[in-house]
Amino acid sequence: MNRRGPARGGNTIAKGHGMSIAKSYHTAKPVCRATFVFPADAARDAETVCLVGDFNGWNNHATPMEKAEDGSFSVALDLEVGREYQFRYIVDGVRWENDWEADRYTPSPLGGSDNSVVIV
Repeated sequence: MNRRGPARGGNTIAKGHGMSIAKSYHTAKPVCRATFVFPADAARDAETVCLVGDFNGWNNHATPMEKAEDGSFSVALDLEVGREYQFRYIVDGVRWENDWEADRYTPSPLGGSDNSVVIV
C-alpha cells in the first residue's frame, strides 16, 4: 500500500491529517457500511465537502458529507462487499482531494492524478 498517497499530480492532502475509512460488515447481507471522514484541518474552513466516486456515478453533488462541530465532515455508505470503489473528495465544489488512509490508489482515467480506492 502506498502510504504516502498518490504519486502523480492532482490536489492531495498531506499525510497525518487523520482521514479515515471505518468499515463495518453486515452479518446477514453482503454489505459493508463504510464511513468516510474528512478531518477539520484538511477541510480548512470549508463550507461543503462531497464524496464522489464509482458508487454515485462521479456526481459532484450526490453524496454530501455532514459537517461536525469540530469542522470535520463525514458520511456513511452501504457498499457491496467484494468490490473496489474509486473515489475522491471535492471541497467547496472546486478542490479535489484524495484520502491518505485509502486502501490503495489508481491512476485516474482523466489523467494527471490518482484516485483513492476503498476495498470492501
